[in-house]
Amino acid sequence: MFKKVLIANRGEIALRIHRACKEMGISTVAVHSTADADAMHVRLADESVCLGPPDAKASYLNIPAIVSAATITGADAVHPGYGFLSEEASFASILEVHGFTFIGPTAEHISLMGDKVAAKQAVEENGVPVVPGSAGAIESTSEARSTAQEIGYPVLIKAAGGGGGRGMQVVRSADEVEAAYTMARTEAKASFQNDTVYMEKFLERPRHIEVQVFADGQGGAVHLGERDCSLQRRHQKVLEEARSPALDDTQRDKIGKIAADAVRRIGYVNAGTIEFLFEDGEFYFIEMNTRLQVEHPVTEMITGIDMVREQIRVASGSPLSFTQEDITFRGHAIECRITAEHPETFVPSPGQVTNYHPPGGMSVRVDSGLYAGYSIPPYYDSLVAKLIVHGRDRSECLMRLRRSLEEYVIAGIETTIPLHAKIVENSDFINGDYDIHWLERFVAEEI
Repeated sequence: MFKKVLIANRGEIALRIHRACKEMGISTVAVHSTADADAMHVRLADESVCLGPPDAKASYLNIPAIVSAATITGADAVHPGYGFLSEEASFASILEVHGFTFIGPTAEHISLMGDKVAAKQAVEENGVPVVPGSAGAIESTSEARSTAQEIGYPVLIKAAGGGGGRGMQVVRSADEVEAAYTMARTEAKASFQNDTVYMEKFLERPRHIEVQVFADGQGGAVHLGERDCSLQRRHQKVLEEARSPALDDTQRDKIGKIAADAVRRIGYVNAGTIEFLFEDGEFYFIEMNTRLQVEHPVTEMITGIDMVREQIRVASGSPLSFTQEDITFRGHAIECRITAEHPETFVPSPGQVTNYHPPGGMSVRVDSGLYAGYSIPPYYDSLVAKLIVHGRDRSECLMRLRRSLEEYVIAGIETTIPLHAKIVENSDFINGDYDIHWLERFVAEEI
């Protein structure tokens, strides 16, 4: 087992990793920019190293600086968290060359799944259902037109090398193809330094269902159930729940087995998430995330499995500590992503937290690095806390979530807590009747 782990991230996920390490008797190294010198994970870590100025390129994305920090502190391994370098294959390779263990999948699998076209082909070969679409990259406007005609409108042109809604264009008629194709490639190039795009059938009212998988590269591979991540704004998840109110047991067992079998066949190692669109009883693969997800706590709440702990164990060479038969699903969990944004305009709201009081009580969890007096820097993602609640069933979970949102106090800045409070009172959400476009409509009509 590792003796010291460097945490190559910031915010709540850095604190989450620190806590798992300490409970395993592992020392931690926090790295940070000058803007994060007072961050909670930096205060609590056994050691800390300043990487550079606030700009992420000069700090959290600065691979030479991170490798140097690992070297001078004598770290055995590096946990990348999510975002930043977590899905950068070259980072995993460089760490390996320098004798450090990357707590995550292999560079080969990161690279494979980072290319959406190659990923789609790989999973389809291993029994995973995919969205009807192009066989590979779309190389020209004329090819885009002919492919769209074959698939049938509406279609979606997507960046092969990224996600988050960037490099993505919906096309509803032949007249829109040329402009959409050009815009998608331009956005993809600007965002991911890769203008390769491909095409898929556009589903009108799908759910976003993702399956959490875990494999050890030694023949052990399991799924930890599904999460419903359909509540999104501008392709960014806002609220997630497990298990999905849209699936029955037959559907969830089927897709879970398909996902676990697929990662076993490709020799995958560590945690991963296979994401699907779900419509009219059918699943369609969209991508695989080769890292820990922001929403992993809802899975932890219904399974009782510490996923970060298991990531560390598997990275150290140990087999999975459980089999599929060992995993049981208990109750229901929901996570609200709390961001430092105005709840109506979504304008970022960095600044000093003047008062902070997180909710508590039975089955209530808050993952956050906030504290009274802390100043949220304006340079990074606006996520400042995750409120996760668990109940014996979805009804109890919703009641507990309402109560927890009422208790949560983050003063001095604007947050999206009021938005979440409105969502959980809405009858569509209460009934589990929503899709990936629902929140956009709700915000336009209600906010």
